[in-house]
Parts: sequence; structure tokens; C-alpha cells
Amino acid sequence: MGMTFTAWRRVGASLLVTAVGAAGLVAAAPDKVATTGEGGRGGGLVTTWGAADDIAGGSLSDVTVRNVLRTSVGGKELRVRISNANGDQPLVSDSVYVGRQASGATVVPGSSRRLTFSGSTTVTIPPGAMAISDPLPGVVPALTSLTVSLHVVGTTGVITAHNRAMQHSYKSTSGDHAADESSTAYQTESSAWYFLNAAIVEATRDVATVATLGDSITSSVGTTIDTNRRWPDILAARYARLPEPARLAISNEGISGNRVLGGVAKAGSAGASALARLDKDVLTKPGVRTVLVLEGINDIYAGATTEQLLAGYRQLIARVHASGRCIVGGTLTPMGSSFVYTPEKEAIRQAVNTFIRTSGEFDDVADFDAATRDPADPTRLAAAYDGGDGLHPNDAGNQAMGDAPNLDSLRCD
Repeated sequence: MGMTFTAWRRVGASLLVTAVGAAGLVAAAPDKVATTGEGGRGGGLVTTWGAADDIAGGSLSDVTVRNVLRTSVGGKELRVRISNANGDQPLVSDSVYVGRQASGATVVPGSSRRLTFSGSTTVTIPPGAMAISDPLPGVVPALTSLTVSLHVVGTTGVITAHNRAMQHSYKSTSGDHAADESSTAYQTESSAWYFLNAAIVEATRDVATVATLGDSITSSVGTTIDTNRRWPDILAARYARLPEPARLAISNEGISGNRVLGGVAKAGSAGASALARLDKDVLTKPGVRTVLVLEGINDIYAGATTEQLLAGYRQLIARVHASGRCIVGGTLTPMGSSFVYTPEKEAIRQAVNTFIRTSGEFDDVADFDAATRDPADPTRLAAAYDGGDGLHPNDAGNQAMGDAPNLDSLRCD
């Protein structure tokens, strides 16, 4: 099925790809960077990495957290968006550094750079708010693991974080160690990203961002931790192999346990519903042109009817279209040998997938169901793709999912 919606807003212009030295985060100051766009024409801001806000238990006090993220596309003038969206008191940091990851909590020597916020090294973020750093001069390459280290001043209260990130973060025992490039002061903390909401770059070709809106299957629970085998990462790597004008950035906006309908963010929750978080987690992220939604199994498990779930999809479609963007529907993956399955719930999954494939209401379809099902029993994941619970695809299953979307369809041309 081809694209039918063409009134999307074109964001971003050109992609900058420049070799980066082994020791440095950036290759050169912006005026020294060689561009490949038309006459060196610069582009707009795009989200090269993203995560959806949830809540982590407990609180933090006078410690440094070191997060690890992986870019999708490259670009210049890196900005980092830090979130206190779910906090109950101001988040204060006096030291935020970004560098290139060597391994674990270790930063490549000489690559660490300090971030500022409106010219200051200290930032105070009120409850419910976010802050974007000043642009960092230079170039960040595609598919590169970066560390973002943030010292917490005082006590955080409720922690805004992205749980089940399938990536370890690290925490110091106490004090400011954001500038430390060694791992000596750090210990493994959890599989979560603390306070990080987005990494933003200026692209120098016609590059935009695809936001993957989903649940634990989009967060890729069931994949090997610290290996970037989530299906959105596989998709990002496919785009990275294309010629520059065809590339897209990927921002992973999955939350484990998330639903299209119902749900609010609270400790131990599955985040606010897709309908509640669409603006904050997706539409306000720079450069998002296409939303790829893969949600609904948790709604089915929670008792939603086909009609209720389709009404939720139609609201997502209407709001994404009203914002001038495209929305692609992902078919729900098999659940036949999982705790979710009953014949009645499977009938709802099949009806939802028929709607996604044939209604024409989505701008296009990514058929994740067809990519992962067992040919001998289409209600079940193929054995080679089963992460062990009959619901979450493993590394191989995520590879199949990342290979499933048509790359041209996500460009929203």
C-alpha cells in the first residue's frame, strides 16, 4: 500500500557525515567541517536518539549517573535534552559531560566535553519540565555510543527515567564524577536511562526522524543487554547504509507495558498511555516526520475490545495527521504461547491486524506479525525468534522486525 497522506511538514535538510578521530568526540569546530549538501547548505535539527519518560523508584542524592546512548544519524552541534517531566521537585545539576564510550562506564580518553545550559554549567529543571543544552561545537558520527554523565545536586525526589532500556547505566558512590573518563568511581546501576530524553543534532541533508511509538516489544525487552539489538537500532543501521539523501534518524519511544488507552505515569507503572504521551514523547521531538506505532497487545491483555482499540488508533492517526506528519501502523506480533493468549484475545489481535493492513487509515504498514510468526502456527512466534515467554522476540526476532519496514515508506514521500 502506497502513501496517501502527503501534507506532512518537512523538517531538517541535510546530513553531515565526517570522520571522527579515535580520541575525540568531535572532528572539528563547525567552521572547519566539510559539508556535502548543496553548496554546504545547513539543515534543521533532528532527534538522533530518544527515549520516553517513565518513573524509576527511589531517589538520588549527590551522585553522578552515567548513561550510554547510541546515535542513529550523524550531525553537528549536539544538544542533549534532560527531563524532569515526572519529577516532584526541581532537578539541579552543576556538571553534565558528554563523551564517547570506550566500554562499560569508561569514556574514550580526551573525548569528554562539558555541556552548558543557556551559557551556565548549572541547570535547574522545575518539576514537569525539560532543559535543552547549548549546542556543542563539532560533529558526532552515526551509530556511535555516547556517554552522558550528570551530577545530581541535593536530592532528586521522584526520578524521571526510562526503565528496561536494555542498556546498563552507571552511578558513582557519591560526588561529582561527570568529568572522570575512567570507570573507577562508577558501579553498574540498572538497565535504565536517567533523566535523558533526547540527543539532537543539526543535519546537513534532507534528514528527518522516525519515532517508534510502542511498548516493551519496541523497547526490545528480551534482547541482549548492552548490544543495541533492539529492532529500532536494526532499522537505524539499515538507514545508515543508504546514500546520505535517503537516510533517516530513529528515536525509540517504547515503554515497557505501555498501552494505547488508559494509564498514567507513576512509580512501577508502564508510563502514560500512548494517547497521553504522544505530544511530549513524539511530536515535540525535533525533526520527527513519521510515527511508527506498534502498540495494542497490553490493551488486549487489559480487556480492551476491538472497537475501543481501533478508536484509540484513529485518535493517534488524527492527531499525527493534524500535526502535519505521517503515521505507519505496525501489526501486532504473535502471542500464542504467552500469558496473554486466549482464543478470544487472539481474535481481537487478528481483527486489529486486519484493520492495520487493509483499512487504509494508516499511511503505510510495517508487517511485524508476518515477519515473526511461525508458518506452522501463525498465532505463535517462530521458535527461532521467541525470547522465552512467547511474547517478546529475542535478538534474532528483533533482527527480523528491524528488517521488516519498507525504508522508502517511512520517508513519508
